[in-house]
Amino acid sequence: MPKLVPPVLPAGTLRERDQPVLPGLRPWRPADAGQVREAFGDAEIQRWHLLRIDDQDEARDWIAQWGRRWADEDAASWAIVDDGDEALGQVGLRGVDLAGASVHLSYWMLPQARGRGLATRAVGVVERWCFEEIGFRRLTLEHSTENVQSCRVAEKSGYALEGVLRSCWQHLDGWHDVHVHARTRAVDRPSSNTYGSNAGSVGAVPSS
Repeated sequence: MPKLVPPVLPAGTLRERDQPVLPGLRPWRPADAGQVREAFGDAEIQRWHLLRIDDQDEARDWIAQWGRRWADEDAASWAIVDDGDEALGQVGLRGVDLAGASVHLSYWMLPQARGRGLATRAVGVVERWCFEEIGFRRLTLEHSTENVQSCRVAEKSGYALEGVLRSCWQHLDGWHDVHVHARTRAVDRPSSNTYGSNAGSVGAVPSS
């Protein structure tokens, strides 16, 4: 059945290129398993991302999935790194819709890396890559309305609050309303403060 509107981005847009190293970001490596296990042992990350990792094998499995998901073009993840190339957090793409040129952003930071502006910087870097290199037209950030830190990252990154999805996500303490923030290439200029300052966050959009 022919579609009347062609896809904005064709299949293969991601998988036909290598996942790039970006400023302050790189693909995950097996050697990062310790930091991944630490992250998903943190109570705040567990609270918002609803995932626990109990051993190094599970951490390595979590890392290994990203190569497959890049090839499948449904998600991506980068390690947020310091000057010594140590992983301090993650920023990624979820719900990739190439046909509609839209994607959700996800992020979390290890406890010792929060409050240093790294989450906002990472969002800005990925945003520029998505808009300028790939051609996405719409990026969204979603988080529980109770996740105040994540909301601050979205606001300081220039993502307008578009609305509230009522009783949308189930957390351990029940159902949460969800804020939807967005930037669009057609309306919003690329962030001029890619490396701006902001309190670190533990998450937007539960990551798997």
